[in-house]
Amino acid sequence: MARDPSFENALAFAADLIRIPELSGEEEAMARRVVEEMEALGLEEVRIDDTGNALGLGRGRGEAPTVMLNAHLDVVAAGDPEGWEVPPFAGEIADGFLHGRGAMDIKGPLALQVYSAAALAGEAPGDVLVAATVMEERGGLGMKRLLESGEVEPGAVVVGESTGGDVCLGHRGRAELEVVLEGLAGHASAPERARNPLELVGAVVAAVQALARDQREDPLLGPASVVATQIDVRPETRNVVPDHVVVALDWRILPGDEEEALVARVEAALDAVLPELPEGRTVTVRMARELQRTWTGVEEEKSLLTPGFLMDPDDPLVKAAATAVGRRDSPGPAKVRPWTFATDGGWTKGVHGIPTVGFAPGEERHAHTNEERLELREARWCFQRQAELVQALQRSLGS
Repeated sequence: MARDPSFENALAFAADLIRIPELSGEEEAMARRVVEEMEALGLEEVRIDDTGNALGLGRGRGEAPTVMLNAHLDVVAAGDPEGWEVPPFAGEIADGFLHGRGAMDIKGPLALQVYSAAALAGEAPGDVLVAATVMEERGGLGMKRLLESGEVEPGAVVVGESTGGDVCLGHRGRAELEVVLEGLAGHASAPERARNPLELVGAVVAAVQALARDQREDPLLGPASVVATQIDVRPETRNVVPDHVVVALDWRILPGDEEEALVARVEAALDAVLPELPEGRTVTVRMARELQRTWTGVEEEKSLLTPGFLMDPDDPLVKAAATAVGRRDSPGPAKVRPWTFATDGGWTKGVHGIPTVGFAPGEERHAHTNEERLELREARWCFQRQAELVQALQRSLGS
């Protein structure tokens, strides 16, 4: 007999997931635990794909387009456990909250999605697909590869990143760029023999500050932003003038911003403050890249660019979502707004054009902190409203 898809069982499952402390690229135990729960709930086509994503299907009663419920399997590091009021991986339920790393980003919402798909099986106008993806915290390799594979083609996506019960319709993306400064290393006792690339750092920061004052702005998402965040040198020896310096830039981009154009804008800003380079120094701008490896052994060198996306607030699907969700404490449709952070929705809508909204319990201010928690009353309400949301999206897609 299939497990009862109740909120209480979903909450117990969420607490169990918190006790599995897996970072990006280490999600095997999480994926297997999610698959185990999907099977116990009677979901169909339960599997782990070659990238390590966990997938399961709640079969609907009709032919309406499939809605994908998406959350991710990985979490960020918890840091020093002594800094937490509640142990980060205890999965403790106390004082009306589920506590711990992943409580709201994103194991609590993931558990609710898995149980929602089970509760909707045989009831929803179409199929409900749960896609628990890997590597979201490192730019979304799991979702990127899932959509590129062509194995799933949902009509709409609900991303389970916390919205506090609002409906989110987009976010800025994130790009990590590097300004590489090269020179000639030398002994610090004789700096005249070296060509110190650190002497260019001030000009780089000035160029980035000028670029930051000249950013596009979206009426809903707000302005893009760019800032220098880190300086790395090689060799890392304090009595040696380095020959290699990398200045890292964090750029919160708007939908439509692409890699080549971002690199060109940094190059132009540098040309404005460094029309001529000192002898023996070179400057190169590039998008940061990382060789990522999933727990299943899949490797891909991926640029560190997470796309942004934005749904039109007047889109009938967005309006249907807001009406279906409603508000906890007052009549009327849910508040519609963007997230402040990036999600896998950048891949579903920003790259692949699949209509995407966000809905889940949890306050954004608790994400990635040592106070991470999920209010149980809000989580229960969101669990109830998620069923209405999925069915409203399917009716809107089919109309």
